[in-house]
Amino acid sequence: MRLLNEETRRKLRELNLSEMIEAIDQQAQDIGYSTMPFEDRMKFAIDFVYQKKYNNKVERLIKLAKFRIANASFNDIYYIDRGLDKEKLLNLSTVQFIDTSTSVIFHGFTGSGKSYLACALGKQACMQGIRTRYIRIPDLLMLRDEATLTTQGISKLLKKFTNYKLLILDEWLLDDLSEEEQHFLFELIERRHETSSTIFCTQFKKEDWHARLGGGVHADAMMDRIVHNAAWAFTGNLNMRQLYAKKQTQL
Repeated sequence: MRLLNEETRRKLRELNLSEMIEAIDQQAQDIGYSTMPFEDRMKFAIDFVYQKKYNNKVERLIKLAKFRIANASFNDIYYIDRGLDKEKLLNLSTVQFIDTSTSVIFHGFTGSGKSYLACALGKQACMQGIRTRYIRIPDLLMLRDEATLTTQGISKLLKKFTNYKLLILDEWLLDDLSEEEQHFLFELIERRHETSSTIFCTQFKKEDWHARLGGGVHADAMMDRIVHNAAWAFTGNLNMRQLYAKKQTQL
């Protein structure tokens, strides 16, 4: 039995409430709902619509974030004999650091799981409805090079990446930077300073940053804007790539 006529269905679709049609159709097919008071049936329908819209929004945010590791999840983080600060990571997973525009720095050697932790944290942000974007520094600088070929290209690129409430910059300081690249990264960090949060994934400790950033005034300025309001998280003593490769060979 269909409880909604075609005109009502059309109006709900026009209002972007096709989920309400689905909820009411489900109730019509389940005899258990027929004895419920109207208020209870409406509550179940609204809960259904809310959950569907929430799930769709989260899926859309995760897709737009372009995470390097799509299946990264805080529920699957490996802690055994790794040396991670579990309490700090669990605190970060609430993404309250974004409310204070605090940055997060995952530092550790190659293969220690920096990208995984950053992507898992980024997905936590998406689940809170926060616009997030992941990008490797080499890819970002390639976009910068392409942007120099068009009018206002650099300004548009800076605006785009400034507007993400959470930005994940992977492979931070991996390669030497030209003066133009230093200036571009400084402008991005300056525009995001005290208005949004950035996650940095790097192999280098704090004392190495200044030299890696060129050692000049841009290095001073970037250090000043990043390190004084950041949560540092060491990514542990295990090479996670080797660990999972070993587990795969044992299957």
